[in-house]
Amino acid sequence: MSLLADLTSDDGLPDRPDLPWYVAPLPRAVENLGLRLAAVVVAVNLVGTAFGFWYYGFHPLPLSDPLITWQFAGTPASMWPFVPDSPVATLFIALALGLWVLGRPNEYVTVLAFFGCWKLGLWTPFALAAFADGFLATTALPMYLFLFGSHLAMTVEGFLLYRISEFPVRAVAVAAAWYGLNDVVDYLLAPAGTPTHTLLPGQQVIAPGEGFTHLSPIHEIAAAGAVVLTLSATFLALATRVKLLEAGAVGAGDTADSVGAVEAGGSAGPVGTGDSVGTDDTGE
Repeated sequence: MSLLADLTSDDGLPDRPDLPWYVAPLPRAVENLGLRLAAVVVAVNLVGTAFGFWYYGFHPLPLSDPLITWQFAGTPASMWPFVPDSPVATLFIALALGLWVLGRPNEYVTVLAFFGCWKLGLWTPFALAAFADGFLATTALPMYLFLFGSHLAMTVEGFLLYRISEFPVRAVAVAAAWYGLNDVVDYLLAPAGTPTHTLLPGQQVIAPGEGFTHLSPIHEIAAAGAVVLTLSATFLALATRVKLLEAGAVGAGDTADSVGAVEAGGSAGPVGTGDSVGTDDTGE
């Protein structure tokens, strides 16, 4: 067999249940390739996470910069967990696939990764397109295109996860609660400072650590996109759970029985032809 055929084969990978296109839109070969190269995908997402924190203003390099600058510097420190939405999403997908590769998949992390990949993978291109003139006035075209394309790739990654997760209702509830809270703090009511969404064209810092101005209707348009994506992520996650049950791919309870992770024999990588290792029934 050719290298490409080996990389896209089903051997040693979790089963692919027959699910509707709207919860499993990727071709089998693309899913298999993504799972086969999971360690590479993890590494790429960790690099993306590091870049994302730098983009929001955590600057260990260059040494000439303050360590905390840009959006982090303008936001109260207590609100920092709500600022780097995309880097947190790429961290979730790196953890989800990394834990699976190690034979320790976690349902909560995996479903959080699905929500993050769907929501931030689509919200950022939506915002870049909706406010293109403003972004392009301050962002070089190569960076604009990189941000657009790399976030769309996150959406693709999210559709690998039904192969390694049962999408239990309790995990969906946790992910919906986190991203729902994120919408509240990002757009409606921040306990300190001002709403914490990614900076949009025209925003200005009020004072260091006090927040930013928020212009209408840009703020409302961005908020509408975020809320729609949180709701649609919840629908897709629950629909995935239902369709997995209908396909007989998971047990009838809200448990986390084996879906398959890595091959037998103690191998840490997803490549192989042995038995699979699934989640335990606590979601850990």
